[in-house]
Amino acid sequence: MGWLYVLFAAIVEVFWVLGLKFSTNYWMWAITIGFIVCSFYFVIKACEQLPSGTVYAVFTGSGAAAIALIDFIFLDTPFTIIKIVCIILIIVGVVGLQMTTETKPQSNY
Repeated sequence: MGWLYVLFAAIVEVFWVLGLKFSTNYWMWAITIGFIVCSFYFVIKACEQLPSGTVYAVFTGSGAAAIALIDFIFLDTPFTIIKIVCIILIIVGVVGLQMTTETKPQSNY
């Protein structure tokens, strides 16, 4: 379940980062802040089951890679091979951390 929390946090991160870019009124800012709160809630829940350093690295790395791809595909950011190579390196690092991290046993306190 810890990795699902990390996945949810990274997905929600995409929305709040886009909100930071495109928010223009109080309602949009309120929604963006709501996404930030949800994202960090999922990070906190993931840290209950996984090492916090790994959670944070996977959360930020996967979110950064997703935002960069969205920038290329939808927001007309210039595409270069070196940027794609760097994104691939981030993804390889994220997958590597996931494959080598053990989940903490669930405690009932």
